[in-house]
Amino acid sequence: PRWTRRSMGLANSTKKNQEEIKAIFDQLDVNKNGSISATELKGFVPKEWKFVNELEVDGKVKLESLRKALIDNKVSNESLAVLSAMLRIEGSKPILTADQLALARTLAESGQLHLFSSWDEEAAKMGKPKKLMQSLEDCDRKYQGGLVEYIRKAKVLLKSSKEGKNPFDGYEPEVPVGASLKYGDEKFMEFESVGLKEIKGAAFVLVAGGLGERLGYGGIKVALPTEITTMTCYLDFYCQSILALQAKASAETKSEIILPFAIMTSGDTHKKTEELLKANNDFGLKPGQITLVKQDKVPALADNDAKFALDSEDKYKLVTKPHGHGDVHLLLHTSGLAEKWASSGVSYICFFQDTNGLVFNALTACIGVSKSLNLEVNSLTVPRRPGEAVGAICKLVPKKGSEKKELTINVEYNQLDALLKTTEVGGDVAGKDGYSPYPGNINVLIFQAGPYAANLKSSHGMVPEFVNPKYADADKKVFKKPTRLECMMQDYPRLCATGAKVGFTSIERWACFSAVKNNTKDAKKKADKTGFGECGCTGEADMYKINRKKLKIIGVDIDDEGKQTKILDIPCSSGARVSLLPSFAASMEDIKARFPEPKNVKISASSTLVLEGDITVKSLDLNGALIISAKNGAKVTIEEGKVENKGHDWAFIDPADTKTEEMFRIRGYTLEVKEEFKKEFTEGTWVIKGGKAEMVKA
Repeated sequence: PRWTRRSMGLANSTKKNQEEIKAIFDQLDVNKNGSISATELKGFVPKEWKFVNELEVDGKVKLESLRKALIDNKVSNESLAVLSAMLRIEGSKPILTADQLALARTLAESGQLHLFSSWDEEAAKMGKPKKLMQSLEDCDRKYQGGLVEYIRKAKVLLKSSKEGKNPFDGYEPEVPVGASLKYGDEKFMEFESVGLKEIKGAAFVLVAGGLGERLGYGGIKVALPTEITTMTCYLDFYCQSILALQAKASAETKSEIILPFAIMTSGDTHKKTEELLKANNDFGLKPGQITLVKQDKVPALADNDAKFALDSEDKYKLVTKPHGHGDVHLLLHTSGLAEKWASSGVSYICFFQDTNGLVFNALTACIGVSKSLNLEVNSLTVPRRPGEAVGAICKLVPKKGSEKKELTINVEYNQLDALLKTTEVGGDVAGKDGYSPYPGNINVLIFQAGPYAANLKSSHGMVPEFVNPKYADADKKVFKKPTRLECMMQDYPRLCATGAKVGFTSIERWACFSAVKNNTKDAKKKADKTGFGECGCTGEADMYKINRKKLKIIGVDIDDEGKQTKILDIPCSSGARVSLLPSFAASMEDIKARFPEPKNVKISASSTLVLEGDITVKSLDLNGALIISAKNGAKVTIEEGKVENKGHDWAFIDPADTKTEEMFRIRGYTLEVKEEFKKEFTEGTWVIKGGKAEMVKA
């Protein structure tokens, strides 16, 4: 058959032109009559070979005329290699769809000849070329502009990377507009109050595309417990937080408010996220309130020519990699969510990442800052010390004569010092408070919904991309491993119109940021280097610490800082394990209302306190474990409580012991319940006094 003979054409031959032409003609002369159908020939010769049109006579092209034309036009080896690839593609024509065939030809002309070098008769019989083309077709369909545009961008960015171009050339840095807050003080409370009035128009977006492999956990990270006293997983905690804010907004407006929640998943996490939500009835959110949007991958790039990487064990398997969390903007645009939200009353869209259990402590105040300062983009940040390995939010002002536009954007820490050396202070130096004036980025973002939807419509959901290859040689010709184009959600301000107000809100790290992403061995190294282990035990410790801090702020007798200890050689804070669930208090305003007489409340450092639901604490002396839950409209008042028991403790474990569940091994302990006072109320109004509960109203 014709396709069988043509499948054996040239593939990246290094012979001289004359020899290459002879080899190709052996493939073209299938019928051994010295000619070929003009229509068929035009179907697979390179597009730039315009001279082929002049050779057609009665619907055919004489091969001798074609041979002469190739020589006369000084066709290069590269162009002949394209024809060779086209012949291989033509050989697999019977097993490819018309769209797959067209895409294969386009990729061959776009420098991806290596993709077809293994295509032969045997491979075609086994359907292998179709398997590769299905992967390429999927990537082509999902990438804005298709794979030709991906290749074009990649070549430009790879060239810039190789040349070492600085993306911030032509800019001078300044401190951006924003608000630096102290958690719980008067200024914070003012902004939180403003934010609470605006919360009725909030929508939330969780970026949750990662598995917990880096943590030593095989499941999705949002399924991990924030802490093991209540075993509330991250996704449950976020849903509880949204429900609590939703309840406050509904009470404020005297109408039912539904706060939309979108979750960006990936191929690795999508199904497991669906299963987690289904098994828990969406953690109490209404049907349709949660929308999952799934992130796709892009082809990996093997070299500076943007050649797509193929699996080393299977030349018909395309290597793909995540495109970065900036895809969340593309997905909100293509799903129609951004436009739908903006047109249906949503004012602010809040973005946060998968394992930061502290984020909702600050989001309301951050919305308050956005409203008060009229910020189109507001980055929640933490104070950062000079030299700290965290990006910083900077205002970049174009130098005189530059055509660049003003930007307020995250600058990665490895580019920051060089940029700041152009300022009067001569680098990344501390102010009087010991911190840099440029706050640290934690990838928590609040956008005005209207401009956001409009900007995404203009950019088709795409934010500017970058490439970050790791070179294996000094000449930057070889990659250590394949790279890819990436995008980051914090680069969205690049889409904003000139004059858009972009700023920040800075709040202490202990109040708003505690990532959980490292296994215990890596956490020790990270803590030694930065002071933050960012792992299971530190994330849990920080959940308790923020609640101790809240109680201390309002006047409760409690050691808020706790003692510094080490778990598996990882520095952690220890102290009272206080879990104040969102249904108990969604704001500092709520905390104050729940403890009307804080001077009458004392909690020892070894105690455990869990409060859930409508509970008022008037008097409490706790030295042990107290767990009170009020559900389904039940109300509880602790009038006079002196609770003393053996309480809870950690039972330390060997993290290598596979008999123990991974969620505990990544922490280094399990929970030991020695003794506790635990009550759950599901109806009526109750008073707890002297260790006894009495219903005062049914």
